[in-house]
Amino acid sequence: MPVALVCAGAVAAFLWCGVSARDLCAFTAYVLGGVALPGTLLWRALAGRGRTAGRGRTAVREAGAGRGRTAVREAGAGRGWAAAEEVAGGLALGYAVEVLAYIPARAVGMPLLVVVPPVVVIGAFVCVPELRRHWRREAGGERVPVWCAWVLAGIVAFLVVWSALFQFRVPVEAGYVDLPYHLALVGEVKQHVPPAMPAVLGEPLAYHWFVYADLAATSWVTGIEPVTLVYRLAMLPMAAAMVVLVAAVGRRLGGSWAAGAAAAGVTYFLFSPELVDEVVFSSRSMFTVWTSPTQTFGALLFAPLVLLLTSGGRIWVGPGVLLVALTGAKATYLPLLLAGLLVVIAVRWVVERRVPGRWLGVAGLTLACLLFAQLVLFGRGAQGMSVSPLATARTVWGAVADVGMPELASVSPAPLVVLTGVHLFCLACVWGGVVGLGRRALEPAVLLLLGIGAAGIGATLVFGHPAESQLYFLEAARPYLSVAAVCGVLSAARASWARVAKLAGTGAVAALVVAHVGFLGGALERVVAPYLVLGAGALVVVAGARRRGAVPVVAVLAGFALPTSVRDVAGHVLPSAQWRERLIPEGALEAGRWLRGHSSPDDVVATDLHCRHDFWQVCDSRHFWVSGFSERRVLVEGWAYAESTLSRARPFVRSYLAVPFADPGRLAANDAVFRAPTAANVRTLAQKYGVKWLFTGINPELGKYARLRFQNGTSSVYELPER
Repeated sequence: MPVALVCAGAVAAFLWCGVSARDLCAFTAYVLGGVALPGTLLWRALAGRGRTAGRGRTAVREAGAGRGRTAVREAGAGRGWAAAEEVAGGLALGYAVEVLAYIPARAVGMPLLVVVPPVVVIGAFVCVPELRRHWRREAGGERVPVWCAWVLAGIVAFLVVWSALFQFRVPVEAGYVDLPYHLALVGEVKQHVPPAMPAVLGEPLAYHWFVYADLAATSWVTGIEPVTLVYRLAMLPMAAAMVVLVAAVGRRLGGSWAAGAAAAGVTYFLFSPELVDEVVFSSRSMFTVWTSPTQTFGALLFAPLVLLLTSGGRIWVGPGVLLVALTGAKATYLPLLLAGLLVVIAVRWVVERRVPGRWLGVAGLTLACLLFAQLVLFGRGAQGMSVSPLATARTVWGAVADVGMPELASVSPAPLVVLTGVHLFCLACVWGGVVGLGRRALEPAVLLLLGIGAAGIGATLVFGHPAESQLYFLEAARPYLSVAAVCGVLSAARASWARVAKLAGTGAVAALVVAHVGFLGGALERVVAPYLVLGAGALVVVAGARRRGAVPVVAVLAGFALPTSVRDVAGHVLPSAQWRERLIPEGALEAGRWLRGHSSPDDVVATDLHCRHDFWQVCDSRHFWVSGFSERRVLVEGWAYAESTLSRARPFVRSYLAVPFADPGRLAANDAVFRAPTAANVRTLAQKYGVKWLFTGINPELGKYARLRFQNGTSSVYELPER
């Protein structure tokens, strides 16, 4: 019933927001029959009976103390995977197989060959007697408790409501700034593999692009427009499966579905306390489902990999497929996994003077995949990521002291160190439960989560990016820090839940009070003082709770975070007066589709549309809808996310949006055709750069040198004469 209601609500939301019944049926049929079904069958065959590293009913012997390797017993008298885990893990595995099948299929010019693997898998499980048993759930598999099913369904329903209100109902012309960029990459991968950057002809794509292979494959098989997939349909199944997988990891390590539900709740709904307006010490929420498809896709592939590694299984095929798919899914995940594995190896070596070969093998495979991703897929490009210690705190200082660039680059380290300490305190308010792990912190499965979490926080403090993308490391680690925190609370629980609730309520009241008290002093003092007051209160609780374990302290810290969390969670679904500027002309989509339908995938387009705002002093070159709507490569459109741009951005000195195009000669030749067209400059564009089409606004002068092929109220398309 919970699943049925959520699915019905999602269908209603999509129809309400303009998705056609035909597209919805085709998408559902493909995801279920072409991705989830073969993936679930493979999951059952490859993952086998679930094992656990949790406690409670799934007990684990204490690590160390001269016992040798930590022994992991079968979960609850041989319980297997729950159906929810199988379907969610199978969906992720199905996506991985689909992407790895689409890449060679598109490379040889036959993208519809992507349907061969699911057909072969389903046929094999129908025809091979040894595989037929996997159509049925394994004996001993545990059902998700009804109450837990409702909790998880509630989280997914929240995502559906939030998506409908703030994504599905928003017109394409007023969508989030990065969505045209994602759309352009879907069109690029739909037409070319290996892909390049579609908005700058000849620019290598030093970016994780496998999610666009999934969207391209879906578009080829179903006939659904990429714009419908990017702006409406594609991310919701991934987000829903992620909720289940987070709960599954929590259940495995916490020993019960209650632990899993709590881990999912902390992951999605507990945020750092915000005590000063417009000064945020971020713990990075999971609500980037639509704004960052790469993050959503990478998170979905990473979660079942962690689930398999923490479940005691020894099958390599499933983790291997997921690891290979992660190479191009999101650049943050393989470094985090390798860091977690190295923590496991180092600690187990200290404790036992030996390391199980399984962990060494996975670490070696992860390192190989990481090197392949960086050296081959990304071509050693860093996309602006650099070693820049305390860059996150430097950005916060800009908001605290109202300091801009380039002055922000020369700020002394002292205030940055102070703000970093406050940031760590805020993170402790969300994940302070890890202090209760005790000797559980020596278990390999828990060590893996702690290593991933420590690497995520460390990367956020050590690295910097012109667009603060270092925070994706923290978002990637969020589910696993949440699971570890819940396990720590369960391990250290020595206080009554009534007392815990009182302490959390006290912390919430304290946070509300200090947030409304005006503190004297300079900018830094006024920001730090409220957190110092709360920190002092937490120390008082620590002093009085030495014999009661860590739970009272964790309760107070979580209480500090409750007011902000309630406000932010409510803000995601309450009606908003937010105004979205329509920066894409109303007829642009029609013009782009006309060009797509009347040109070859290898044709080159030129445009004079580069800047999102004509009135800015600098060109905000995050302009990608020409390449996105037309699915064609553009000589020069928007260059903000090009490697050649981000590699020249100087953090805190000049915004990457102010970095000019890397090839001014090309840009000048391109724009001259639109500003002052002549037979000579049009011929240069065609002969030197291979341009065949011009996409612009209303420009009658171009008609003297190129043939007008399409025009509506906002856009024109011209065809250049044969070279």
